[in-house]
Amino acid sequence: MEYREELRSIGERILSETRTELYLAMHFLGPALGSLSPVMDLSTTTVGTDAAFIRFNPKCLMTKYIEHPYWLKRCYLHMLLHCLFRHMFAGKAYDDPELWNLCCDIAAESVIDSMDAPVIQRPVSEKRNAWYEELRTGAGVLSAQRLYRYLSEGERDYRKEAAMEAEFVMDDHSFWERLDPPDAPAPKEQPEGAAAMPLIATKRLKEEEWKKLANKVRLELTLGREAGTKTGEFLRFLAYDGSQRTDFHEFLKRFAVTREESFIDPDSFDYGFYNYGMQMYGNMPLIEENEYREATKVEQLIIVLDTSASCQDFLVQEFLNETASMLLKGDHFFAKTKIHIIECDDKVQNDIEITELSQMEEYSKHFCLKGGFGTDFRPAFAYVEELRRNKKIEQPRGLMYFTDGKGIYPKKQPDYDTAFVFVKEEDPDTSNVPSWAMKLFI
Repeated sequence: MEYREELRSIGERILSETRTELYLAMHFLGPALGSLSPVMDLSTTTVGTDAAFIRFNPKCLMTKYIEHPYWLKRCYLHMLLHCLFRHMFAGKAYDDPELWNLCCDIAAESVIDSMDAPVIQRPVSEKRNAWYEELRTGAGVLSAQRLYRYLSEGERDYRKEAAMEAEFVMDDHSFWERLDPPDAPAPKEQPEGAAAMPLIATKRLKEEEWKKLANKVRLELTLGREAGTKTGEFLRFLAYDGSQRTDFHEFLKRFAVTREESFIDPDSFDYGFYNYGMQMYGNMPLIEENEYREATKVEQLIIVLDTSASCQDFLVQEFLNETASMLLKGDHFFAKTKIHIIECDDKVQNDIEITELSQMEEYSKHFCLKGGFGTDFRPAFAYVEELRRNKKIEQPRGLMYFTDGKGIYPKKQPDYDTAFVFVKEEDPDTSNVPSWAMKLFI
């Protein structure tokens, strides 16, 4: 019993040290790193996760810690990516679980190989690079979903898949199969004996938790701007993965200001009148609702639309519809606001000023694309500076530039927040987006 406890303790210390090293190197993973507790599990010979725990065989961890310490950090991050991309929850939708597992491993490894972080970096073999090139040509994006679709179509090459498994498999996926059905009742009691260990949490609850954690990590990267080569393809995969749309509410908080607005508030009143009524009439409080309240909302915003030939008009229309819906249904903007909508290809084609939220819906309905030439993002920024010099706008709070990513970016960072907005289903090229700009996906 003492020997077993010693093994468990050593394994937990190894994983704790590994987690700390990853956090020190990649702070943006903070919200997710603390979500997997270590549990010794002798049903595996290696290590794996069920989205609630990291289940490990201590002998495997000790061997790797001594002989291949870098492997532990890569494997820990590999398992974390499975959780953030929610691979273990999507497997039921695919007919071939073995192929799905392989695709998940390739997706996770491709992200890790794209990161420029010494803590997990290792030379990428020519064989692995050749496979990446072949798979990108066939699948486009190396997400598990795209890879499965590509590899399952046509004639299967099982020998090649076996070679890929030897190259990309890192962790034990058998724990994924133990996830209970989404609507299964929670078990009432713990199994006895050697099998007694923390039970795998319900699938539905864990999936929701990891959706929220993925959003937190994505916001940490986009708003905190800890991007660049260190994160590689990670942010792009987070945006591409799943069906979650961009959380515009969190994004717009960055541009919000606090001021008073007209609003009858029945829940608040002047305590002076209340006290006067009680003193004068005994039990007759005088209550008058406040007609103003303090609110933190967006007062001014600049939206630039890429109207070049490469950016299809239906994509621009989709973005406008999304934005109009956000303005009308949400509580993010003051009733009186100022939104500039600038249409630009390689020069500014049009500038529409929106002062009433209802105008946005009309503009969206009757939008007609002007331009259709090359793509240069710089004229829009120069035009904003011209508006400022001519006192037509005040200090901008933020600028959103909707584009497909194919164009010339400005080198100089403006003195206001900038976000380039992409349609994630179109596999946009975001590799040249400046490090000072945020990336959003709809």
